[in-house]
Amino acid sequence: MHERKDLHSLLAKQQEDLPPRRMNDSYIEVILPLGSQPELREKYLNVHNSVRFGRILEDLDSLGVLICYTHTKHEASQRSPLSIVTALVDKIDLCKKVIYPDCDIKFTGNVSWVGKTSMEVKMHMLQVGLHDDTYSPVLDATFVMVARDPENKRSAFVNPLIPEGPEEEEIFRKGELNKMRRVDFSTASLLKMAPTAEERTIVHNIFLNTLDTRTVSFRSRVLPPNSVWMEDAKLKGLVICHPQERNIFNRIFGGFLMRKAFELGWATASSYGGSRPYIVAVDDIMFQRPVEIGSLLLLSAQVCYTEKKYIQIRVHSEVYDSDTREHKTTNVFHFTFMSEIEVPQIVPKTYGESMLYLDGKRHFSATTKQTREVEKTTAAP
Repeated sequence: MHERKDLHSLLAKQQEDLPPRRMNDSYIEVILPLGSQPELREKYLNVHNSVRFGRILEDLDSLGVLICYTHTKHEASQRSPLSIVTALVDKIDLCKKVIYPDCDIKFTGNVSWVGKTSMEVKMHMLQVGLHDDTYSPVLDATFVMVARDPENKRSAFVNPLIPEGPEEEEIFRKGELNKMRRVDFSTASLLKMAPTAEERTIVHNIFLNTLDTRTVSFRSRVLPPNSVWMEDAKLKGLVICHPQERNIFNRIFGGFLMRKAFELGWATASSYGGSRPYIVAVDDIMFQRPVEIGSLLLLSAQVCYTEKKYIQIRVHSEVYDSDTREHKTTNVFHFTFMSEIEVPQIVPKTYGESMLYLDGKRHFSATTKQTREVEKTTAAP
């Protein structure tokens, strides 16, 4: 960190002082040689003889940071004066059911949009087939990174991005639309705004369907057939944050947090559905505050929405300070899984649970809008 203080002189006072970049300038292609280097497989192998998706989340986070450093590197010193931090996992869409543990994987990606101090990164993962050398798509990911000064104390300007040609202009335009969509989604959050009329009707119908018809009471509730109360569909975990998982700023690596949250979410979906779940999509992972070394990280996974074979999981993570006895939220993760069989319906009982249900329904609708009819849009954990 002492050496990074010297990089302050390379920071720009305004974005216009920085040389513009092209999308191709930050393009990176990385091979994960699971096929040609068997010694790597142990780290990535799961009990179902496929690749651990939690490890892929770690790799995507590292690649996203590397791409942003490439975009912002200082031409004279060939290093970036910035600190790049993951702000948001906007979306990860999967298009393959199984990721093979003995075939090479290729990651590609580049900066696709920039603001003043933030960058959107689009990444793609492909894998060689079992019987040929052709790479086929596995997933597409969109991350948002923010730039900080060399000591990670305040925001810093990033190089502007100039799209070249109609295709890149469309990619850049979609990046701008993604930003506007995120703002709209946040503005309409159920933590800020009341549910819509349609959502209020959904909640009231659930309430009516759970009333005990033998009594004339609002308090007497009965669980419908093939259903589970929301309060009975959660798992919790605790992680002690050791120095082994730290980044260069002596904070816990964001990819590690994603992996632990995903694995708890997968276990929750597995125990709820009664069969092996497959990850369909990841969306809206907001990194609200850093996690310090030595923290007690409390994870809580909740089934918040179900539909046919689909299970929407929300994982809430918070750190506990044993000195002040305070709990502070660090992340909220949203995972969409698909079970091998149709799952019971999740039923909220309280108003708070009903808001979780509606929030889960919103995320499910957003992530499966284009792919829910295609059961191949899945990947193993």
